[in-house]
Amino acid sequence: MYFEYGENEILYLKSKDRKLAEVIEKIGLIKRETDTDLFSSVIHHIIGQQISTKAQATIWQRMQKDLGEVNAETILSVDASKLQSYGMTFRKAEYITDFSEKVHSDTFNLDAVWEMSDEEAIRELSSLKGIGVWTAEMILLFCMQRPNIFSYDDLAIQRGLRMTYHHRKIDRKLFEKYRRRFSPYCSVASLYLWAVAGGAIPEMKDYAPKNKTKRKVH
Repeated sequence: MYFEYGENEILYLKSKDRKLAEVIEKIGLIKRETDTDLFSSVIHHIIGQQISTKAQATIWQRMQKDLGEVNAETILSVDASKLQSYGMTFRKAEYITDFSEKVHSDTFNLDAVWEMSDEEAIRELSSLKGIGVWTAEMILLFCMQRPNIFSYDDLAIQRGLRMTYHHRKIDRKLFEKYRRRFSPYCSVASLYLWAVAGGAIPEMKDYAPKNKTKRKVH
């Protein structure tokens, strides 16, 4: 399943921003996979922190093969060292166990998160061990398919903005200007900025100043 968007979002963003309109024209429709199960999405994001997508997929496949269905009950049927044996760090295994315990005991209500506003859902998810604000934002976008997510903490989004608008630096004030411009379809704008940052338009470059290392004088 892919993130759902179409003509309405595209026409709106094009009407609001000429440079983004050019990016959309060049790239076309973007297909980004989503995970509609909130429990597995949280687990996925904990596993995936600071490792490659390939490593994340390998660990997930091992969990599925060993546990069958990955849910709170099956995770709690093994200990943290067993989870670690799938290839994750012991700390991540502890985070996953803690999350599963909270879901199993109804201390954390997954269904309630779906009914929350973006701000409330981000606050609730980032209260979990191992989930920060950026991770919570990515869960809202790629699991819950919230239409207006724009993450200041996402370095690729900042890179995409620099490349599209020829900025040397993106501070919070400038970022919020673009958030207002793209709202209520910031999530779709994010998809295109990620694509730009990833090199989807080869002639576009990053305008961030190069770090010059000072030579030592002996």
